[in-house]
Amino acid sequence: MHTTPTPESIRARRAAFRQLHASGCFLIPNPWDVGSARYLASLGFKALASTSSGAAWARGQPDGGMPLMQVLEHLRELVAATELPVNADFEKGFADDPEGVARNVALAVDTGVAGISIEDSTGNAAAPQFEFALAVERVRAARAAIDASGQDVLLIGRAENFFLGRPDLDDAIRRLQAYAEAGADCLYAPGIATREQIGAVVRAVAPKPVNVLMGRPSELTLDDLSALGVRRVSVGGALARAAWGGLQRAARLLAEPGRFDGFEGAADHHALNQLMAN
Repeated sequence: MHTTPTPESIRARRAAFRQLHASGCFLIPNPWDVGSARYLASLGFKALASTSSGAAWARGQPDGGMPLMQVLEHLRELVAATELPVNADFEKGFADDPEGVARNVALAVDTGVAGISIEDSTGNAAAPQFEFALAVERVRAARAAIDASGQDVLLIGRAENFFLGRPDLDDAIRRLQAYAEAGADCLYAPGIATREQIGAVVRAVAPKPVNVLMGRPSELTLDDLSALGVRRVSVGGALARAAWGGLQRAARLLAEPGRFDGFEGAADHHALNQLMAN
C-alpha cells in the first residue's frame, strides 16, 4: 500500500540494498510511477530504480525536464509505493558545482532512497561531459553529503561517455576508477554493450560492483552478465518505452483506420484493480 515508511523500514531497506551489492547479480527494474512500482514489486524483484526519462514523459516533459523539487516528490512517492529499496536516478545532481551537488544529494537522502546515481553529463551540447577533475569533485561532494547525513545510502558514479556519443572506453574507465576513489560504491557506464566492454569495466573497478544498462534487445542474458562479473542490471527507461509503444500502437489504430484490435494483449482490468487494492 501507499504509506509513509518508518525510519526503521528505511534503515532495513538500505541495509538490504547494500547486501544485494555484496555478491551475485540482481535485476533492478525502473518504474516510472507508483502503479508501475507496485506491479514490479508484485513480481518479486528485490529493489527498484527510478528513471528520469520515464518519470518525465509521464508528466509531459522531456528527459531532464523535471525540476529538483518535482523529482524529490517523485522519489518520495516511489519509496512509499512499496517496501523495496529504491535507487534514485538523480541525473547530474541538479547542479554543476560540487557544493550544489552536495546540497541536493542531502535532500535526496531525506526522501528515503537507498541509492543515488550521479551522472557526469552537463546537459550542454557544446560541452556534454564535465571536465575530469570537476567530475571527480562532484562525486566526492556527493559522498561527503551522504556521509554527513549519517545514512547508509549507496552512491553510484556514472560515466556517460557512451550515452553522449563519446564511446571512449579508456576514458570511461579512467573516470569510473576516479569516481570509485572519490567514494562511489557502485560504478556505471550506460551504453557499454559488448562482452569485451563490460568485462573490461568490471575488471577495472573490481572489487567494487558494476551496474550495466540493458535497455535494448540483446543476445546477452542475465546469466551471461553474471558470468562477466556484473553485480546489478537496470533497464532505464525501457519499460516506460515499452508501455508507450503499446499506447502508440493502439492509439494509432484508433486514430487512423478506426480499429480496436490494438487492445489485443492489454492488461486485465480486474487484475490491475486487485493489484492496486492490495
